[in-house]
Amino acid sequence: MSFLLIAAILGSAALSGLLAFEEFAARSHAGARSALYATAAVQQLAERTVDMERSARQYLVLEDPALLEGFAHAHRESLGALERIEGLGLPHAGALVVAWRDSAAAAATALATPAEETRSVIQALAPLTPINEQLATAVRVQMGRDSERLLAELDSHRSTLTWHVLAAFLAAGLFAGLTGWWMLRPLKAVENAIERLGASRFDDPVVISGPADLRQIGRRLDWLRERLADLEANRARLLRHVSHELKTPLASLREGIALLEDQVVGTLSGEQREVVAILENNAKVLQDRIEGLLGYNAAVFDAHSLKRKKVAVGAVLDAVLAEQSLQIQGRGLRVSVSGTAPRIDADPDKLQIVFANLVANAVSFSPDGGAIRLVLSGVPGWVRIDCSDDGPGVPGEDAERIFEPFFQGRRQAPVPRKGSGLGLSIVREFVVAHGGRVQLLPSAGGAHFRVELPHDE
Repeated sequence: MSFLLIAAILGSAALSGLLAFEEFAARSHAGARSALYATAAVQQLAERTVDMERSARQYLVLEDPALLEGFAHAHRESLGALERIEGLGLPHAGALVVAWRDSAAAAATALATPAEETRSVIQALAPLTPINEQLATAVRVQMGRDSERLLAELDSHRSTLTWHVLAAFLAAGLFAGLTGWWMLRPLKAVENAIERLGASRFDDPVVISGPADLRQIGRRLDWLRERLADLEANRARLLRHVSHELKTPLASLREGIALLEDQVVGTLSGEQREVVAILENNAKVLQDRIEGLLGYNAAVFDAHSLKRKKVAVGAVLDAVLAEQSLQIQGRGLRVSVSGTAPRIDADPDKLQIVFANLVANAVSFSPDGGAIRLVLSGVPGWVRIDCSDDGPGVPGEDAERIFEPFFQGRRQAPVPRKGSGLGLSIVREFVVAHGGRVQLLPSAGGAHFRVELPHDE
């Protein structure tokens, strides 16, 4: 309805202009026809006047009745042209028409009187030509006035149409602005509601005002809020159950295995001690997996609460390398940091976890004496951090799953690792929480990870 009303406002302005120009065109055509009609009448009057004078002069010399009939015929046609000129309603033309008729009538009477002298006929015809010229001048003046009046009306219509169009555009713009405000205000509320849902704030109900469609979206968002709140509660409840229901019996299981290992309940044979060692190892692996699961879920939840401030990416990398300097020196690795990057708005603690996982991954998979390369750069809208090593790299079949939780690739590190496969998953969660992206790039040798973080220039 809003768009139709705006179209109606603009359409009415266009229709008003069209009607005005149609009226002007019709009057212009009528004026042109009238001018042509008057010009033809004046021209006919002048031609018939010449015929009358010629016939009169010839009759006075030859006294041929046919010439007198020709004079009468020209006289009748002249009177017809004169009537058309008189019908135009020209100002000051009435006296000229009367004078022309009187002079023509006097000439006709003089020709019809046998005793009348030639001189009187010529004197009666003499005023006709000047009167014709005056009538022609009056017609031209009237045509000029009509043209000026039409042009004045055109200017008036054009000014009126200009104001109509401006008023229509102002009205349409005002109505479009009000409609936009009426629609954008609830859209902003929808955006805020989505942001609250994304930040896991499920306490505030979603209430959207405005058009019926947006109110329906608000109701669906509120249903989504309730659903997400239930899912979040179930997730937290599941984690509590995992922590209580699994860790507690697992601790009892490990205590029992320790008693068996210490031979408290009796001496064990070699095969029995081997079984106990297997149980102990698997119980420890299971405990690490449970703790990793709890840690990953805590990291995912923590990713939604960023404490942003201006951060120098290079300083964060230096802190990470300082923390892992013993592992780097113990393997004889060469670590190089090159390039520069501008300061960005980010959570420094989360970024440190991201870079710590990437560097630790590179340290684990690099061969002794290998090199790890960290390159900082800036591209429009982004800060880029590249991390590459000389390790075995990631097989193509593992590239798509490398960021999945608990996934460990087919290629193993030179030094046995006790990781749970959550490091790169946490990297992705924290980078995405910052609005960035992380990817594994193709590399001829080793692994090449690229982190891109948004930067407002």
